[in-house]
Amino acid sequence: MPIFNVLLKDDKTYPYIKINTKLKFPNIYITRKILNDGARYFGPYASSGNAKEMLDFINSKYQIRKCKEMNKKGRACLNYHIKKCAGPCIGKITEEEYNKQISQIISILEGNINKLIKDIDSEIEEASSKLEFEKAAQLRDKKYAIQRITTEKQKVSNLSENNIDVIGIARSNIQVCIEIFFIRSSKMEERHHYFLNDLQDEDDKEILSNFIKQYYINSIILPNKIMIKKDIEDKQLLEKWLSEKAGRKGEIKTPKKGEKLKLVEMAEKNAKITLDNREKDKYNAVKELKDILNLNKLPRKIEGYDISNISGQYIVSAMCVLKDGEIKKNLSRKFKIKSVINQDDPKCILETIDRRLKHSIDNPKGAFGEVPDIIFVDGGITQINAAKQAIKKYNLNIPVYGMVKDDKHSTKSLINDKKEEINLSEKLKNLITTFQDTIHNTAIEYHRSLRDKDITHSELDYIKGIGDIKKRKLLKKFGSISNIKNASYEEISQISGINLELAKSIKDSLNKKIEK
Repeated sequence: MPIFNVLLKDDKTYPYIKINTKLKFPNIYITRKILNDGARYFGPYASSGNAKEMLDFINSKYQIRKCKEMNKKGRACLNYHIKKCAGPCIGKITEEEYNKQISQIISILEGNINKLIKDIDSEIEEASSKLEFEKAAQLRDKKYAIQRITTEKQKVSNLSENNIDVIGIARSNIQVCIEIFFIRSSKMEERHHYFLNDLQDEDDKEILSNFIKQYYINSIILPNKIMIKKDIEDKQLLEKWLSEKAGRKGEIKTPKKGEKLKLVEMAEKNAKITLDNREKDKYNAVKELKDILNLNKLPRKIEGYDISNISGQYIVSAMCVLKDGEIKKNLSRKFKIKSVINQDDPKCILETIDRRLKHSIDNPKGAFGEVPDIIFVDGGITQINAAKQAIKKYNLNIPVYGMVKDDKHSTKSLINDKKEEINLSEKLKNLITTFQDTIHNTAIEYHRSLRDKDITHSELDYIKGIGDIKKRKLLKKFGSISNIKNASYEEISQISGINLELAKSIKDSLNKKIEK
């Protein structure tokens, strides 16, 4: 399990160019999923646009098949007729000739073009000597295009080594930001960043060590060298692990001078800038909310609530926390509703917030922490009033607002206890929509888990003649074991596969358990 409180996933999945080298005639395409399937992956690219630009270049200069599966109908597709494909499906190119193209493409993607350019020069001379001037011109254009596209990447001066990851770290009182530079063929290919929370008690060396373990444990593409600013205690152990995983020597270096040190310092500087910008954006959102709602202080801790049930069955609620402008999933809480037996969202909100506030009143340093600065509820004025009733019980002064959705299920506005709608900027709309969706999904997932658990394990399991199919039909129709107990023999026997005799056995068996 990960040491950090979140899985190391970036804000997005980055695109790679994939070559299925295991195939007889490999195809080339963009993917965001890396599999341990023996194929070659090149990247990551900062955007799909960058990856597409490279793929378009390859397709314009090489006749590689575009189809996902080889055509088996004995006739070529349009790409062959417009000279975009060499026609391997109809035997117009040998496997050797086709894979010569693939080798050249791999050299381009790896940035190793010196030998490729020499080979093309030789082909140009050969074509010229045979008076094949059109072919020579095409080869010349290909050469210039390859040189142009491979020199457009950012060059890292005086760094001749290939396949290096440079890791920089920056921290604030709230978060840690780690930035990775990917150096491939002496060029800065891409960079990623990750945010980690609640690491105030960890020093930089511990964070870097844990990050390397977690980041590379599931990685298929491994660097030859990782560069960091500070030595870590388990460096030798990690180097051995990386070497075994990659099948070649893997090193972790802490440069002391020169271009390599400057590169690590650049990664740390970028991490600091990224962290500062993120915290500035979050602060601005919180301050904007304070101004819009006319609050006396910054709403650093906001709690949101939602209810989930089906026809009054498996009633649950969820609480999620927006702290300093960021959703903290580790602070979310789930509740089984105890006092409400029918579908009544306001009463469920009342019970949930009452129980939540009691935790903080009884134990201010407990798992729930301090009471929130604001409470958001999914709903309107009845939910707001229910929340205020729970707050009043503890003599607290916590503002409550309802989150109102538009026709597209995005947060449109907030509503106060006077039924006044408060308009939001696009930035706040997006933030609160994400928050509202998180609360809703947390409640739904908890509700489903309880329902599935009841379906998987219930008193019906011990009744002869009831298997999984009949059990699911019963619970789908009646919603719960309690409703089955209260149903008549005739109602139960209406389910397909259950006759009157079995219905009596089901009801009698369930009610005997009550008597016991």
